[in-house]
Amino acid sequence: MGETSPLTGVYGAPPDQLAPVPAGARQLSPLYPGAADLAEAAAGSYGRIVIAAPAGTLERRYALALALRALASGAMLTVLAANDKGGARLAKELATFGCAVEEVSKSRCRICTTRRPDLAIGIDGALQAGGPRLVEAIGLWSQPGVFSWDRIDPASRLLAARLPPLKGAGADLGCGIGTLALAVLQSPSVRRLDLIEIDRRALAAAQRNVSDPRAHFHWVDATSLAEGLQALDFVVMNPPFHAAAIEDKALGLAFIRRAAQLLRRGGVCWLVANRHLPYEAALDAHFTSVRLDCEADGFKVIEAKA
Repeated sequence: MGETSPLTGVYGAPPDQLAPVPAGARQLSPLYPGAADLAEAAAGSYGRIVIAAPAGTLERRYALALALRALASGAMLTVLAANDKGGARLAKELATFGCAVEEVSKSRCRICTTRRPDLAIGIDGALQAGGPRLVEAIGLWSQPGVFSWDRIDPASRLLAARLPPLKGAGADLGCGIGTLALAVLQSPSVRRLDLIEIDRRALAAAQRNVSDPRAHFHWVDATSLAEGLQALDFVVMNPPFHAAAIEDKALGLAFIRRAAQLLRRGGVCWLVANRHLPYEAALDAHFTSVRLDCEADGFKVIEAKA
C-alpha cells in the first residue's frame, strides 16, 4: 500500500497552512534546479505527493497524471490551486482520472485530497497532451507550461532581429527553448555560448533545438548563478518580469545586475523588455554606457556596455 512506500514528494511551494508537506519530501517541480524529475519516477514508488497545481490546463493535467502514475495504489495525493487559477476545476479533473475526491475551500483556494485508485484512467492521454513535442508552427521543441511554449515570443523575435554579429564567449540568461541562442550562434565569431535557464523543461527543449557544439546548458536560476562564468564578452536576455503570474520588476532588475557581474570591462549586454518596465536607472547604475537601440510593438531593445 502507498502508506508503506518510502518516498514522499512536493510539487512547487504549497502554503504550509493550506497543505502541509511531509518532512523530507522531494521537490518535484521543474522550476526548482536540482529537483527530482517526476517523469522519471518508477510507477508506484511514491507514498504521498502534495502539488501546488500549475494554472495552465495542459500543464496541470500533465503534473496530475505524472503524480498518479508515480503513486502506489491507495497512496495519498493532495492538490491545491487558487480558485481563479484552475482551483475551481481541480475536483472535476481528478475525477476524470478515476479519483474519489474530497474538496475544501480556504483562502480563495481549492484543496483536493484523494487516494490513487487501483485503476487510474486517462493518464496516457494527459501525458501526451502535456508532454514535450515538436511544435510545427515554429519548428522547435517545446512543452506546455514553458514560457511562450507554442509561439516565438515577439520580444525575443525583435531582439534576435536587432542583434549584431557577436563574438567571443557569452551567455543567454533565461534562454527558454533557445530562440535567442539560435540567432546568436549564427555568428561564426562566437566561440562559446552558455544557456542559463531555471525551467528544466525549457532547457531540455533548448538542448534539442540548439545542436551547435559551442552551446553549453545550465539548469540554474540566473539571478543566483554561481561564479563559474566570468569576464564574458556578451550577454543576451529577455528578462522575465512575472512571478506566479504577478508582475515583479525585481526579476528583471536582478537579471541586469547579474549580467553586469558576468561581463568583462567593455563587454556588451543586449536586452529586450516591455516598454513600460523601468530598467533604465538600474542599467545606468551598473553599466558605463546605455543606448536605446529601438522601440517597436510595445518593446524596447537596449545595448548596455560594461
